Amino acid sequence: MSPSSSGDDTLLTLRIGQSTLWMLAISSILILAVILLIVVFFRWRRGKCLLSKKTLFLRTKRKRKGGKSSKIYLSKDSETGTTVTTANGNHHGPPGSITSSVEVPLLVKANGQSVASGHPPLNEMVDMSTISSSGSGLPLLVQRSIARQIQLQEVIGKGRYGEVWKGRWRGESVAVKIFSSRDETSWQREVEIYQTVMLRHDNILGFIAADNKDNGTWTQLWLVTDYHENGSLFDFLSRHTVDSATMCRMAYSIANGVCHLHYEIEGFQGKPPIAHRDLKSKNILVKKDLTCAIADLGLAVRYYSDSRDVDIPCTTKVGTKRYLPPEVLDDTLLTSDFESFRRADIYSFALVLWELARRCNIGGIVEDYQLPYFDMVPDDPTLEEMKKVVVTDGKRPLIPNRWSSNESLRGMTRVMKECWSHNPSARLTAMRIKKTIAAIAAAEDLTISHNSSTSGIGSSGGSSCKLVSDASYVV
Repeated sequence: MSPSSSGDDTLLTLRIGQSTLWMLAISSILILAVILLIVVFFRWRRGKCLLSKKTLFLRTKRKRKGGKSSKIYLSKDSETGTTVTTANGNHHGPPGSITSSVEVPLLVKANGQSVASGHPPLNEMVDMSTISSSGSGLPLLVQRSIARQIQLQEVIGKGRYGEVWKGRWRGESVAVKIFSSRDETSWQREVEIYQTVMLRHDNILGFIAADNKDNGTWTQLWLVTDYHENGSLFDFLSRHTVDSATMCRMAYSIANGVCHLHYEIEGFQGKPPIAHRDLKSKNILVKKDLTCAIADLGLAVRYYSDSRDVDIPCTTKVGTKRYLPPEVLDDTLLTSDFESFRRADIYSFALVLWELARRCNIGGIVEDYQLPYFDMVPDDPTLEEMKKVVVTDGKRPLIPNRWSSNESLRGMTRVMKECWSHNPSARLTAMRIKKTIAAIAAAEDLTISHNSSTSGIGSSGGSSCKLVSDASYVV
């Protein structure tokens, strides 16, 4: 064999070896890629399944009865959203609707009402959605499904925009604020504010859903929220008196809600600061544990610190005239400065605190319930009448003499006076109010933590309460 032939064979062998190595390498890469894709696919499927269970449905529970178990299913209706079916396929939706059953997390109680394990379904659904998504509440499709399953029961209130109804959704009570179509702008604004990221809070009325419904004659605009059977603070104080601890608990919870509105939560999914602009006893609801929740955010303004933009609703309406601060009455409020709106809220808060303190029963003595300035202006005062009393004459609600003899009421009086100062910059901040009320309660060894006890309230018509004359005041 010649040297040249031997060299060619060696070169050919090397090339074949290199080709083989390349093929093995490519094959290995392809195999690894396939394995990686399989792993990613199964992880994606598992994650999607868990996410669906967390955000759309609760875990199915079984109803034990006579040794047998049955499941409750949620079916999606092509026309009306979601309806309930049973495991044997019996359909409870409208005739002819097309459904696809999936398991739903409901327990059936003896009275036929449905509740989730440990928590009411609505609260669990909203809280889970708030945590797992953007923090702004339920997805729109779920909101519409809930709204279209609500049965209205009775009117529980009327406001400037329409009526408030008590409704039922699968055994739970809800409140439904119904706007007429001519007030669509107001409805859109309030829904927009309630859906602000990270707004949900114990002392802010819980938003559930929003939807528009055509009743055949006109379009109704629905805003669905939590229902509180005690009604507004106005209603509650009209019927009941409170003790010092309950007064402090209510005042602290209102201040806590205002504080949550007023301050920014920073971060990627943060909350802009919000000013209420219509704070009053009729817009504050009393919960079962005698803490309060702030409602009616239709006139609220938001502030975006990155652009320094004050988001003011497109409406000519202002807050309730009786609660307007001096700078609004004399038209000197600087609308480009968000701090001006926060300070205006604090003035209104002071008047609410005055209403609350009047109903504080100390030693069987209490004042009858009245609105601020009840003895200075008519029942429905004009802006001019309020301006004369508050701005021109510089008057404020009168303080009963008896308040000076009780430490809690003395402390509340100091807070009121600092909050309704004519000079907006001299008013306390919501955070300072919270700390001051907590200090007042601590000094009297009063408990202001959340509890469901109603021992701190009494009936306004009870014989144990003595209504004092409105003539016993100090300024």
